[in-house]
Amino acid sequence: MSQGFSLNLYMVYNGQILGEVGDSKMSESQVADIGLIGLAVMGQNLVMNMNDHGFKVAVFNRTVSKVDDFMEKAAKGSQVVGTKSLEEFFKALKRPRKVMFMVKAGKPVDMLIEECLPFMEEGDIIIDGGNSHFPDTERRYQECKDKGILYMGTGISGGEEGARHGPSIMPGGNPDAWPHVKPIFQAISAKSEDGEPCCDWVGEGGAGHYVKMVHNGIEYGDMQVICEAYHLLSSVLECSADKLHEIFDTWNKTELDSYLVEITSQIFAYKEDGKPLLDSILDVAGQKGTGKWTGISALEHGMPVTLIGEAVFARCLSSLKEERTQLSKLYSAPGKSLEGNKEQMVEKIRQALYASKIISYAQGFMLMRAAATEHNWNLNYGSIALMWRGGCIIRSKFLGKIKEAFDKNRELKSLLFDDFFKDAITSCESSWREVVSMAALNGIPMPCFSTALSFFDGYRTERLPANLLQAQRDFFGAHTYERIDKPRGEFFHTNWTGKGGDVSSSSYSA
Repeated sequence: MSQGFSLNLYMVYNGQILGEVGDSKMSESQVADIGLIGLAVMGQNLVMNMNDHGFKVAVFNRTVSKVDDFMEKAAKGSQVVGTKSLEEFFKALKRPRKVMFMVKAGKPVDMLIEECLPFMEEGDIIIDGGNSHFPDTERRYQECKDKGILYMGTGISGGEEGARHGPSIMPGGNPDAWPHVKPIFQAISAKSEDGEPCCDWVGEGGAGHYVKMVHNGIEYGDMQVICEAYHLLSSVLECSADKLHEIFDTWNKTELDSYLVEITSQIFAYKEDGKPLLDSILDVAGQKGTGKWTGISALEHGMPVTLIGEAVFARCLSSLKEERTQLSKLYSAPGKSLEGNKEQMVEKIRQALYASKIISYAQGFMLMRAAATEHNWNLNYGSIALMWRGGCIIRSKFLGKIKEAFDKNRELKSLLFDDFFKDAITSCESSWREVVSMAALNGIPMPCFSTALSFFDGYRTERLPANLLQAQRDFFGAHTYERIDKPRGEFFHTNWTGKGGDVSSSSYSA
C-alpha cells in the first residue's frame, strides 16, 4: 500500500452513515431517529404518532417506572426503544442527536437541559415541545447556541388526541435544526383539507413559542365568546340544553364551523342520570397562564388586544364565586326583556359571535406583527393560519379565509382591511349592535362581545377624544401634544394656567 493512502471503513444503518469503524463515538446502538423525554400523556401520544409514521423513537422519563409501564402497554410490539438512564438514552440516538422535551414549562426545562448537555456535542438538537414562555425560549436558544447546540422552541396544539393522530406544530428556534426535524414533524402533523401539513418553520429564537402563545390567547377568546352566546341563549331566550345542542350543531355547518363549536354542541347533549351534565359543573374557570402572557405582551407592545384581555379577566371574575353569590342577593337583575322573534334573535346572536371572532383574530395577528417587528422575526401569517387549520384547538373553516387574506397581501395591517372580512363585519354589524344592547338591558355580562364592538368602533373612527386626553396630560404634567395643523412628530407644550412655565417633559410611547 503506497504511503499516504488509508482505508476508511464506515458503519451504515438503513442507508445512513453512523460513523467510522473504530471511532469511539460510534456505536451499533445508535438506531433511533429521535428521542423524547417526558412520558406524560402528550409525550406518549407523540411517540406513538412518530412510530406509526415509521420513525424509531428512544424514550426516557425521570421516573423510570413510567418507561417500563409505557413499553409494556402502549408501546408494546412497537419500534420504540425504552431506556433507563440518560446515558443509555443518548447512546441510542443517531447523530445529530434530536432530543424532544415534553416536560413542565419553567425550571424543569432548564434543569433537564443541564442534565443533557454532558451527553451532547456540537450540532445536536434540543426541542422543547412544552408551553414555555417565549422569553425563556429566547434565552435558552442563545445559551445553547453559545455551546454549539441547536435549540428549538416548538409550540404543539391539539391536546391528547392531536398528539396521537396529528397536532398543529409551530417550530421555531435555530434555523439550522429545521432541516433535520422537518421530515418528522411534517409527517406526524395534522393535514389541511388539501393535504398540506399543519407545520412549517415559524422563525428564529422564541418565534415558535410566541405564535403558540398567541394561538392560546385566541383560544381563550374563542371559548369566551362561545360562552357569552350560551349565556344569552340560555338566560334571555331560555333555550334548553337540547335546544342549545341543536343550535350549535346548526351553527357548526355555517361560517362558525370549528372544533370548539362542534364540541360545545356535544357538551350540551351529554346527560348524567337523564340531566345535562353541564348544569352540574361549577361556574369557576381555570387557566394555565398563556392567555395572561398574551395580554401582558399586548400591553408591552402597545397593541389593543382587548378581546383576549377580557377573556382572561372573565376567568378571573368567575373565580370570585363566593363574592358573586353574595352580591347577587344585594343587587337584583333587570327583568328579562326580549323583543322580536326568538329564532331571529338566535341568528343575530350567531352573527354577533362571528363578528366578535373576526375581531379576536384580527387583534391576534396584529400582535404577532408587532412582535415580529421588534424581534426581527420574518413571520409568514398565511402559513401560520394554515398551521392552525388542522390539529389544534382553534382549528376552523374560518382560518382558510385568513390564509387567503395574507396570500393576497402579505403586508396586510389588519384583517379588517381585507374585502372578505370587511363584507362579513358589515353584514353582521346591525345584529352585533342589537345583541350587545339586548345583553346590557338584560343585565347579562358580555365582556368579549362588547369589547370587540368597542374596538371595532374605535379602530374605524377617524377622530377619537384622545385630543382631550393629551391636553389633560400636558396641563398637569407638561407631557406635550401634536397638532393637526403641523407635521407628525413635532411636539408642543402650552402653559395652560400662565403659572406652569414653558418647560416640557420628554415624549415617549408606551
